[in-house]
Amino acid sequence: MFFNSIEYFLFLPAIYLIFYFTPDRFRWIVLLSGSIFFYASLMHPYLLLVLFGVMLATYVFGKLIAARSEEKEKKRLFWIGTSMNLAILVGMKYLPFITENLDLLLKAIFGKSVIPICPVIVSIGVSFYVFQAISYLNDIYLEIQEPERHFGYFALYISFFPKILQGPIERANSLLPQLKKPYEFNYDNMRSGMLLFTWGLFKKVVIADRLAVLVNTVYGNVSAYTGLPLIVATYAYAIQIYMDFSGYTDMALGTARLFNINLTDNFNRPYLATSVAQFWRRWHISFSSWLQDYLFKPLQMRMRNWKSWGSVIALLITFFISGLWHGAAWTFVIWGLLHGLYMAAAVLYKPLQKKIYKKLKLNGTKILKLWKTFITFNLVSFAWIFFRAKSLGDSGWIITKLFTGLREQLGSLSVLTESLKLGLGKFDLAVIAVSLVIVMVFEFTNKANNEHLLRLQQKPIYLRWIVYYLLVMWVALFSATGSQEFVYFRF
Repeated sequence: MFFNSIEYFLFLPAIYLIFYFTPDRFRWIVLLSGSIFFYASLMHPYLLLVLFGVMLATYVFGKLIAARSEEKEKKRLFWIGTSMNLAILVGMKYLPFITENLDLLLKAIFGKSVIPICPVIVSIGVSFYVFQAISYLNDIYLEIQEPERHFGYFALYISFFPKILQGPIERANSLLPQLKKPYEFNYDNMRSGMLLFTWGLFKKVVIADRLAVLVNTVYGNVSAYTGLPLIVATYAYAIQIYMDFSGYTDMALGTARLFNINLTDNFNRPYLATSVAQFWRRWHISFSSWLQDYLFKPLQMRMRNWKSWGSVIALLITFFISGLWHGAAWTFVIWGLLHGLYMAAAVLYKPLQKKIYKKLKLNGTKILKLWKTFITFNLVSFAWIFFRAKSLGDSGWIITKLFTGLREQLGSLSVLTESLKLGLGKFDLAVIAVSLVIVMVFEFTNKANNEHLLRLQQKPIYLRWIVYYLLVMWVALFSATGSQEFVYFRF
């Protein structure tokens, strides 16, 4: 059961109606039961067992840490609790990757396979709620957060169904108080929640799922393409993953808002960023802020005596882990390290950059902003090659063949047309083009993400309902045939 499925369209109103007619003191039971049902409906092995293991370990160690007064004992308990959560994450997601690479190493030494390769065991959403659990333990250890005494509310904090599969990664001091707050029907929250959910659905099923056809055509068989098709597919993937993941986030935020709960907004026009560092402040915000608070800053503090080089090393370690978090494959590791290298280079290059901009009198000019946005988008899009490619061999082919035959392809109208279609018909391309214009007009022209929804709610009622109707009809009429899995579903 996913946000874009018929099952979910039946599940959501049912769970809301039960929640609405249930007294406040029992509403947490409705949401927790609904969350467990939602997660169990995915029908993957070990899902509930792993979820319960993370819940229990984090709950117990949170109370144990808070009960200790000695720093040494608190620190020891924090690391035991964190290690238990990381062990669950590694066991579910990384054992095949570890044993496969260890076997390759031993095979190179001994000339034969020495250890068996572990089977793939993926508990969907585990990366998200394990990181949430670690942040909870860390905040208790630093005395930022009091431990939650009520196991039911704590279990709901970990498993709340709108965010369990793909985030946002919520902090306890933000989500727990909202889960305990008495519910009162709020028409504005209901209206904006449904609108935000529909907006996210529009981005997912109209744009992302159509672009997925084009991207899958090329990236599924990269050796059959050179030049323009590879370039088109790479840029298409950059748009696809944004529409897919931000669409999911909009649907998650919209769902939660029906229950008067505000989740973290994960996106703020990331492709308008003027640096890779700014991109990460706008992309997957709950994850990037987690990396900054719980990984980068502590590492940077430990290496503060190394000045700029301390920041460089901290960035490389942080983004190496970011890559691994996304997937147990060398392609993800390289993707993460590329972003680390981008940001490390910016740290080292910054003094020289200031001098160049000052000498050329570019500081504060629009042309400089456009140039930096263009460079940032292309650096990010280049890194997406490793994120999307099925193997290092495929990513190597794409990079070395990006400009092969490009002049001939651009010189022939028929070849150019075919290079742009790549499995899509003219109708699909027209729908994508118009839909992208709608997204750019509504999202990219505002100073903050979802500001377009706030502005819409201030318009006259007749205008609002025209927009509502057109949006629903657009989704109903122009959804891509064949539902595509969410990109971040596998993480």
